[in-house]
Amino acid sequence: MINRNLAIILLSTFALSACAKSANEPQTPSTNQKNVSPELQAQIQKLLEKTKKNMIFVEGGTFMMGDFDHYDSKIDSKPVHKVTLDSFSMSAYKATYADLDIYSAATNTPKVVSTESLSSKARYPNSSAGVSWQEGRNYCQWLGKQLKLDIDLPTEAQWEYAARNRGQKIHFPTNTGKIEDGVNVWSFEQRIQLRKKYKAPKSLISEVGQYPPSALGFYDLTTDNYEWMLDWYAADYYQHSPEKNPQGPKTGAEKVLRSAKPLDGQTLQMGEGLTVRRSHTHPIQPIDFPERFKGVINPNFDNSVRCVVNQTKKIM
Repeated sequence: MINRNLAIILLSTFALSACAKSANEPQTPSTNQKNVSPELQAQIQKLLEKTKKNMIFVEGGTFMMGDFDHYDSKIDSKPVHKVTLDSFSMSAYKATYADLDIYSAATNTPKVVSTESLSSKARYPNSSAGVSWQEGRNYCQWLGKQLKLDIDLPTEAQWEYAARNRGQKIHFPTNTGKIEDGVNVWSFEQRIQLRKKYKAPKSLISEVGQYPPSALGFYDLTTDNYEWMLDWYAADYYQHSPEKNPQGPKTGAEKVLRSAKPLDGQTLQMGEGLTVRRSHTHPIQPIDFPERFKGVINPNFDNSVRCVVNQTKKIM
């Protein structure tokens, strides 16, 4: 009887602690089935099928993460350190506004980038969606709920390993490992023509999948918007990083970003598009974002999302 009572107490305590934890963490929006029309249901199904189709399996392994060739001018990409990763799958593409709009309609949440803001003038369906860290993570986890898969933001170790074709010494995540202006990345003139095509404002805009993918099949890893990582940022993290499946520091003030803004080849060659380059900013709004622009310009306009499936087998 004593053992039975003890078991009941332990189970009750566990349940209470689990409830307390879930109450303190942001909850991933769920699909409201009552408000889903047949048309929207078809759009959701198409997005889910596309998501599975575009997931590229990356076999795990060990590599030396960081500035392996002293090519990066940034100090936080050093020192080079050994990392071992389990296998995972990562999306071939960054999520677009068209993708995020289906998610917003399905979950009855506001569209990313207010349609009343100036940023909405460059809100094109095939552009990488500008999202905050939490918006990006909510989207990935929502996909995971629908597909019954463990989908989340990539860790920066996963991203770099995939960008370097499973950890090879590759400087730029293109089809050749090099920047070929106007051939495998946008040239300055091509960026101008893209703006004219959409009659876009002067700000740089993105359009996914327009140039050859990397050797593993990933598009736009080097440009067309930064990508949010799961990790908190710390400049000295590489000095303390564990070898096995590193997740970043436990806490922090900023989140890691990889890739780069919609830039041309000449700018990317200067280091912005490197496989080892780390960027970072506040997960909601940059600390130095001018007060007068709040609600007018999306502070995360150049920050996008690419999801991963944390499963060691290929998705069926």
